Amino acid sequence: MPENRKQNKKQEILDYLEQMGASTSRPLCERLGISRQALNLHIRALINTGKIMKTGTTRAAQYHLTGSGPKPEKFSKTLRLASLDESAVYDDLATTLNLKSELSSDQETIIHYAFTEMLNNAIDHSKADICEIAVSLDAAIIEFKIREKGVGVFHSIASRFSLQDEHAAMIELIKGKTTTMPAAHSGEGIFFTSNAADKFTLCSHNIQLEWDKFKQDVFVSRPRYNKGTMVHFILNRSSRTKLETVFARFAPKEFDFEFSKTKIMIKLLKPEYISRSEAKRLVVNLDKFREVELDFKSVSQLGQGFADEVFRIFANKNPLIALKTSNTNSSIQAMINHAVNSAKAI
Repeated sequence: MPENRKQNKKQEILDYLEQMGASTSRPLCERLGISRQALNLHIRALINTGKIMKTGTTRAAQYHLTGSGPKPEKFSKTLRLASLDESAVYDDLATTLNLKSELSSDQETIIHYAFTEMLNNAIDHSKADICEIAVSLDAAIIEFKIREKGVGVFHSIASRFSLQDEHAAMIELIKGKTTTMPAAHSGEGIFFTSNAADKFTLCSHNIQLEWDKFKQDVFVSRPRYNKGTMVHFILNRSSRTKLETVFARFAPKEFDFEFSKTKIMIKLLKPEYISRSEAKRLVVNLDKFREVELDFKSVSQLGQGFADEVFRIFANKNPLIALKTSNTNSSIQAMINHAVNSAKAI
């Protein structure tokens, strides 16, 4: 279906819901003259972009415009971080919002893991006195925000590892296994939390990272300065993600369930021409993994030096690490192939 027709169908859905207040699938299919399968594609896109909400399940599910349904249940507190127990805080909010009944078992497991991991980060790493938490549950999503005004996650990593700036710290963080307290932390929390979320935002100082599962992408932006760190986690209530599946993807059985696989969006290094200097930043600490996927989505050009540094020099030094690529265009793939072939010729 052409893109403009798809957009027209989505607008018809929005117009109908505005007129009727709510609707099940059958009237929408009849109104639009499309199959249930086609409707579900439009509905899923509208839910993921936050324009409509779903209540109920299976064929009894109803759809309505975001904001027109029941008011969300909310839980918010300002907490002193000294000696704070993140599990006790979660138990309090879970009881208040009745999460065991409101969410599926898989959804509640994800929220439990993500919230306690992110609050524990604030307790152990932020050096702040207090933090603010806010949790919201409605018919479409469950979300939480944790905000503290401490040293800032990227500044903390940059200082601990003597990195040149906070952008370099961001690159280290997205690899996974990066922590300023190795005796107490594995450096896995943010990595697995971001992969379990439908949308996850990490903002500190002048850097904002956003993982978007619907768009299958990661975005970096430069917002107005924000002291400390803010995390924002969103999980759709239609989500069927299992936390065990997320762990299995990066800590698989064949690696003895050790966190040994990682995926890196190369565009976060630099948006266009990727050079040898960027490659040297990239490969630092990658020897902690057994398999590394380099995703070249939205990267238009790749320097010969980058390809040589990663696919010949690093590969030769670390023959047991499997280097994989995805979303390469023809010119980038040719550059990679040349480096790989050069490595084999040695």
